[in-house]
Amino acid sequence: MNQKHITLLNTLGLLGITFVLLMGSVLQVAWNELPCPLCLLQRIGFVMVMFGFLLNIVYGTEQRHYGVILVGALFGAATALRQVSLHVIPGTPGFGSPILGMHYYTWAFVIFAMTIAGVALLLVLWNKDWSDGHYQMSMFGRVVCILAIVAVAINVLSTFIECGPYQCPDNPVSYWLLDSFK
Repeated sequence: MNQKHITLLNTLGLLGITFVLLMGSVLQVAWNELPCPLCLLQRIGFVMVMFGFLLNIVYGTEQRHYGVILVGALFGAATALRQVSLHVIPGTPGFGSPILGMHYYTWAFVIFAMTIAGVALLLVLWNKDWSDGHYQMSMFGRVVCILAIVAVAINVLSTFIECGPYQCPDNPVSYWLLDSFK
């Protein structure tokens, strides 16, 4: 693999995680399911993973950028696994509607685990020629980076609308900001 292939993989990784984050926001609005604090922590994990991919796209592939991705994925996997463990007991209802048979937090754990495995594989196959110093970001990479930044901004805004400057409730039922206008 050469620098272009690796950059494309990083761009597709960023695009995939951006899609996951945007889908969380879309489902939040479409199904009126507000994210709980653990869900919001998982979104922070996705943002950390996105940041690592973004660093690889903007500055070129480096091992330490993959380290950022791994830290974010480990954080997200831990929070997702914590939420799975809360709802795995028989008779305990899940939080939110299932998507293709699994809840969002279960999907989050699967995606974080796949990210960890994928980045570990890339690190095993690491080639020092991937960061040869002659890197230039592609137009596709720029567009995906902008989309990722927009997705993060949407999540920050929706979290503020939901929780305001306060701690988010364990079982949110309404938006703080919208309730303040009533």
